[in-house]
Amino acid sequence: MLNIYDITLKELQGQLVSKGLPRFAAAQIFGWIYKKRAEDFDLMTDISKGSRVFLKKNFQFIKADILKQEKSLDGTEKFLFKLEDLSSIETVFIPEKKRSTLCISTQVGCKYRCEFCASGFNGFKRNLRACEMINQYLQVCDSIPSQGITNIVFMGIGEPLDNFDNLIKTIEILTASKGLALSKKKISISTCGLVPQIDKLSALNLGVRLSVSLHSADEAVRSKLMPINKKYPLGKLLKSVRGFIRSSKEAVTFEYVLIKDINASQDDAKRLAKALGPIKSKLNLILYNGSSSEFKAPEKEQVDSFKEILLKAGIFFTLRKPRGQDISAACGQLRARHKLIR
Repeated sequence: MLNIYDITLKELQGQLVSKGLPRFAAAQIFGWIYKKRAEDFDLMTDISKGSRVFLKKNFQFIKADILKQEKSLDGTEKFLFKLEDLSSIETVFIPEKKRSTLCISTQVGCKYRCEFCASGFNGFKRNLRACEMINQYLQVCDSIPSQGITNIVFMGIGEPLDNFDNLIKTIEILTASKGLALSKKKISISTCGLVPQIDKLSALNLGVRLSVSLHSADEAVRSKLMPINKKYPLGKLLKSVRGFIRSSKEAVTFEYVLIKDINASQDDAKRLAKALGPIKSKLNLILYNGSSSEFKAPEKEQVDSFKEILLKAGIFFTLRKPRGQDISAACGQLRARHKLIR
């Protein structure tokens, strides 16, 4: 039997019609599942008995277990989920004054092994199905009912664009008007720089946002920090990003983790300003917040100098404050220190 959270509204409509059942019932079913949070088909009293029988024969409600939940002093919450195959993934809820963001994982582990990220420390196991990504949203929503989630970013464990089809399916379910009806403009997809998939995303023109993990405008440094740069170097990546901007008519966000003695010098700032100058973009500067003994965040004076160069160059940026440091909120840290690693 299929997990009901793994089917889109359009797919459900097709299945109902193929069985001689009313197409409009799909919208009612989505409303029960995602608006009323029903987990029993017999509760769906406004759909026909035949439709309920069909649902019970073909679908079931399956949710992952919350293995561990931790809350930071700053309000950030991290959730560790145990999946059906006993794999574990993380989801992070980040509340702010004007919005609350959910950071969703897309894979069990990661192939791309960025030097400063814990997501790939234990290798890659598999892609998450759409239902497993939807589950992260639903479970966290039910755990924080008084706060709600305004924004979603696919930036947890894994490379979202490496799980392209399931990612797009998840977005379709999240934004279905008869279900959760989330705004596409409030959804952001992060990538380490998979150029063909960025181009594919541009062609779809979904209306979602794109966030690119940059971390250096120097080819050699970026290749050391992010091995994917050897396959898709900066020139190709930035060309692809400009294509996305033309298609979406929206600015792209670049993520840049500042690491002492690696990418935080004045020369690094000048290279970054030169690379981003012609591109319609926003830059998020992030102080290193990982657990590696090899990397450290730069001192305040160095950060201020870096910022000053960007200001003079007219680069729009924000310096994000580290969140959830007391609960190891950076991607993969909770999973890495928990005994259930699969």
